[in-house]
Amino acid sequence: MQRRVFIQSLPLALSAAMVPSLTAQITPPPRILNAKRRRLTSEKTSPVPPQEARVLLGIDTLAEEGFAKIRGKRVGLLTHPAGVNRFGEKTIDVLRRAPGVRLAKLFGPEHGIDGKAAADVPLQNTTDLRTGLPVFSLYGKTRRPTAEMLAGLDVMLIDLQDIGSRSYTYVSCMKYALESCFDAGVKVMVLDRPNPLGGLKVDGPGLDKKWISYVGPFQVPYVHGLTIGELALAATRTPGWLKLSNTAHKNGILEVIKMRGWHREMRWIDTGLRWIPTSPRIPHIDSAEGYPMTGLGCQLDDFSHGSNTWYPFRLIRFAGKKPEEVERALRAKKIRGLGLGIVTLRDGTRGVYLSITNWNTIRLTELNFYMMQLSCLWNKKNPFSALTPARRDLFNKHTGCESFFQDLCKRGAKADISTWTSRWAREALQFQNWSRRHWLYT
Repeated sequence: MQRRVFIQSLPLALSAAMVPSLTAQITPPPRILNAKRRRLTSEKTSPVPPQEARVLLGIDTLAEEGFAKIRGKRVGLLTHPAGVNRFGEKTIDVLRRAPGVRLAKLFGPEHGIDGKAAADVPLQNTTDLRTGLPVFSLYGKTRRPTAEMLAGLDVMLIDLQDIGSRSYTYVSCMKYALESCFDAGVKVMVLDRPNPLGGLKVDGPGLDKKWISYVGPFQVPYVHGLTIGELALAATRTPGWLKLSNTAHKNGILEVIKMRGWHREMRWIDTGLRWIPTSPRIPHIDSAEGYPMTGLGCQLDDFSHGSNTWYPFRLIRFAGKKPEEVERALRAKKIRGLGLGIVTLRDGTRGVYLSITNWNTIRLTELNFYMMQLSCLWNKKNPFSALTPARRDLFNKHTGCESFFQDLCKRGAKADISTWTSRWAREALQFQNWSRRHWLYT
């Protein structure tokens, strides 16, 4: 079992009074800032009411077409709590009342169909108490739908909200479902959903082929700029992306049910859609945007990213260093588009809050690598060269670029981060140009 490292943080006790509604967009909440109560970000944070949503999701498109493509079919559904229509209704419920549709089986990814399980927790098959439908776990004894699970199904619908970062495992779950369904002769329909980071932001290191894993299923930049439907298309069209026999690959059927009203320049905050937590550590859109900013940089035990606070992936701390020292060191890196400010929580916890001051100029993954550089600077010995083989491999599976890891081990704090991020930016642009052939939206 792979150890997930993106949820490390110091245990923080939060009172109920500290935590606002999960639908709120934080900037962050002023009642838990320090005495200055200063605003730390210029980000847009006011959500549009769901009834004013400008985007029709894949499930909405399917419904507007009268469910014609699945009428009379026995349907399986791979989904989680963020699998909802534009009004926030569960896709499960939409399909159950759809005329002529026979929803027969449910499938759940990591965190489960209810989204409550912590990362890396295996889940058992169960029965959905609301509907009485069987629920098959794809994060338990198997991560692939078995032939027995798929028996009797005509089509598998996939309605998973991805967050646009390579290591978030819902894309891996989708990949394995594609492979198993193609092998079993079950048609796959992906109900497409927005990439919350938009379709134009591509950033970070690519993935060496040897490090393909469940936390890196495809050789794409860490921030890939594709919707889950576009990734599915790319997977079926690109040799080697799926593990299939020639017959299964030839006969497999994938259909992406496109969104309407979504354009590549749209971030989540532009869609008018309500954010539903995709997993326990991604309760709001700020966390989804913060995930590629800090997750990689917290793979050691020195840095934490606030996952047990109201600021998952946005509140960073370094063991043994005051927030002022961390803030000062990061400001010296002059990271474009990144805002820094110190916050104090009610329990006295202090840290550096990260904001995005210019979406167009920020490279979302850049901060991670300066955090790694600081880990080398602030430790007596290079912490990367001291990693056990298992942790070294896991680092490479997440970060993707083994030559960068070797440079960190060799040069430590003297590693030239700007040269690496510039190289990755060029490679990301090359990938984006290649990926245009799979774009479903302009």
